[in-house]
Amino acid sequence: LAQVQMLLPVELAASKGIELVYMNTKGMSDPVQTLRALTDDAGFDDVFVYAAVPSVVEMADELLAEDGCLNFFAGPTDKNFKVPFNFYNVHYNSTHVVGTSGGSTDDMKEAIALSATGQLQPSFMVTHIGGLDAVPETVLNLPDIPGGKKLIYNGVTMPLTAIADFAEKGKTDPLFKELARLGEKTHGIWNEQAEKYLLAQFGVDIGEAAQ
Repeated sequence: LAQVQMLLPVELAASKGIELVYMNTKGMSDPVQTLRALTDDAGFDDVFVYAAVPSVVEMADELLAEDGCLNFFAGPTDKNFKVPFNFYNVHYNSTHVVGTSGGSTDDMKEAIALSATGQLQPSFMVTHIGGLDAVPETVLNLPDIPGGKKLIYNGVTMPLTAIADFAEKGKTDPLFKELARLGEKTHGIWNEQAEKYLLAQFGVDIGEAAQ
């Protein structure tokens, strides 16, 4: 949570007219009421659930406002995953559920356009970097590899490596030492300078010299 607050500070959100609140509900005696208090007990129009944990889903249900939508983003692996849901609110308050972890073609086009203009930062999602040779093992073991997105570069020969491990590996490998140094500029987030440097080390034509 501290990392997210550093990357996406509340001041940045405020500059765009958005009130952003970070809250860790761990240890709270009544997290539902604490969160609903942010809305004067009206509840939230949209609640996203990113983990298939029964208690989390139940809490999300309790946080919904009238006509609120619970987006069950996290697909469970248990075919019998079941959680109680307030159907009184479904009938009288029009609460509803959708289960999605993706978008339409138009959504993807919009995301690309927003990324191109810097309004979205997809690099925040990248936690591992690897070369084309790392693909087979990565695909076979993906369920057991923690973190976010795995970014693969064809033209690069490199085992899949967590960005968080660059500094440690850099103690014996100059490639990772420099990648770690470049990553410090963006608080451990993969960036353009690190990408250019990596590609240049493997002779990949990037159209310009690595800075």
